[in-house]
Amino acid sequence: MERVCILPRMSGIGGMVSFQGRITTGLAQHGLQVCHDLADIPYQAILVVGGTRQLLGLWRLKRRGVRIVQRLDGMNWVHRIHKTGIRHYLRAELGNRLLRYIRDNLADRVVYQSEFARRWWERQYGVTRVPALIVHNGVDLEEYTPQGPHQRPVDCYRILMVEGSLMGGYELGLEVAVGLVEHINNAHSRYLGKPVELMIVGRVAPAMRVAWEKRTNLSLRWEGILPGTRIPEIDRSAHLLYSADVNPACPNSVIEALACGLPVLAFDTGALSELVTGDAGRLVSYGGDPWRLERPDIEALSQAALEILTQGDRFRQAARQRAEGAFGLERTVAGYLVALLDK
Repeated sequence: MERVCILPRMSGIGGMVSFQGRITTGLAQHGLQVCHDLADIPYQAILVVGGTRQLLGLWRLKRRGVRIVQRLDGMNWVHRIHKTGIRHYLRAELGNRLLRYIRDNLADRVVYQSEFARRWWERQYGVTRVPALIVHNGVDLEEYTPQGPHQRPVDCYRILMVEGSLMGGYELGLEVAVGLVEHINNAHSRYLGKPVELMIVGRVAPAMRVAWEKRTNLSLRWEGILPGTRIPEIDRSAHLLYSADVNPACPNSVIEALACGLPVLAFDTGALSELVTGDAGRLVSYGGDPWRLERPDIEALSQAALEILTQGDRFRQAARQRAEGAFGLERTVAGYLVALLDK
């Protein structure tokens, strides 16, 4: 039986953990076994999800003819704009250097999560010397579906944020989300007929939560970090997803929302235009330089949110159709089979 080694082994909650679980399941459905230890030979290929410190082991296996495939997201960059502390800064820079070293010296194939990610890496460090391809993330469309338990409120509209972390320089996402909901409630409450609340899923510093409770009169629902099994119900229980990340490479939260029939609202940065098309949601111009994290155009974001909230059925149907047409897990697995084994 053919085998693949996936590094590093991950546990907990987050986008990379979700990807590892999904790709492992998908490969198994094609008769491939997966291990997570370089010493657990034999295997035909190694998939490095981002980076790993096991560089010496990779060099040895590369010389033995084992194919090494690197899956690349974007790069760490927010720490260069916002002060996040010297330890965080150094960790982010070292992470970038590790990714680049594997890409330039060890990888036999590179899989970019989006066309945006490919352009970013090539603009920064040039075209790879090895074959590269683009494979968007995908989800199990039977697990992430509009059908299932949910409690979408009827006395208010719910805007949802699902982010791994709103710390380490990413606090701006929460600030913009609060500003968005405040603007909608102040400018459009009569038109909507009911208020808008904000639900936040992800890691938030306790001090930030307390600060926002004092700064705003909004209804803020803090859900904290949730296991992936809870996300479909959470997505179905909202009226739209606000994707807060700026210049994202291929956010899982967006694809999961689309699959659950939840339309997506975001600024048109990063790979989002590759994911959110037609009436699957609305993307609006950032209004400044997103790479400098200048103040964005919340007025334009508010107008787009208003369109989604008042025409929910149409947008929900289009969101699911977009996921069915582009983001099924089988499509993702097929791309990695090509990269790993030329299948």
